[in-house]
Amino acid sequence: MAATVLCSIVSAEVEIFSGQVEMVVASGTIGELGILPGHTPLLSGVKPGPVRLILEGGEEELFFASGGYIEVQPTSITILADTALRADDLDEAAALAAQNKAEQELADQKSDVDFARVSSDLQEQAAMLRTIRKYREGKA
Repeated sequence: MAATVLCSIVSAEVEIFSGQVEMVVASGTIGELGILPGHTPLLSGVKPGPVRLILEGGEEELFFASGGYIEVQPTSITILADTALRADDLDEAAALAAQNKAEQELADQKSDVDFARVSSDLQEQAAMLRTIRKYREGKA
């Protein structure tokens, strides 16, 4: 049996995962993170995108985190996300529609557009679509 560590993924609304994992892979603000049991303590921001968990026994589970923080302690890994969803719960049509809307707002160049917010929305939708594609690749 491989070594495991307790991992929790918590969004602003609810805890969506809690269980033993062999590895966590996520995009941190300090770069790509691959965290195994016994990893040194760490606190990092999480970029919007996929969070891949290698569960006990080698099975993989994929989540989307819209940003937040990851905390690594000797006995646990916690991902505190603004929004977190299981990859199979993501709606590709809605993500595409939101991405198109954000692109349209940027293209309109109206003075009342909050460019920082629209740019952030656009990056988040692109990250969600990357997660959906990664999820599909894993199922193929």
